[in-house]
Amino acid sequence: MSEAVTTEKKEGFISKLINKLKGEAPMSEVVEPTETKTESIFEQIGGEAAVNAAVDIFYRKVLADDRISHFFDTVDMEAQHVKQKAFLTMAFGGPNSYSGKDMRAAHKHMNLTEEHFNAVAENLVGTLEELSVPQNLIDGVVDIALSVKDDVLNK
Repeated sequence: MSEAVTTEKKEGFISKLINKLKGEAPMSEVVEPTETKTESIFEQIGGEAAVNAAVDIFYRKVLADDRISHFFDTVDMEAQHVKQKAFLTMAFGGPNSYSGKDMRAAHKHMNLTEEHFNAVAENLVGTLEELSVPQNLIDGVVDIALSVKDDVLNK
């Protein structure tokens, strides 16, 4: 596949994701993950090693993103990595060792906007694409992110 086709496909998906996040695209466009009854997204993406790699890459992207990096200026990033790994493991259907705050309480003081949420989602999708996660699983992760959007934005 040529680089131009790959870039076009990626840009199209990011655009579609942003439209979904803004509520401008019908939910019928969401591609359901082909998850089996016995395998969670956590297992399908590669388990703990995959989540660990994803969180490390994700925060590298987030900290380089001027739209959202300032939220982490005073955050202990080592502790944040540990919390995020536990949260994503649980959210993706893996073993639940997450003991942090719920999404609404964790983000209440941040005054987050749609732009902030979209920036985080774009970085998460970019991370999963960088790790060659299949598109159907990325779509499943996007669905999970959308399921907590109102809590994260305190709506």
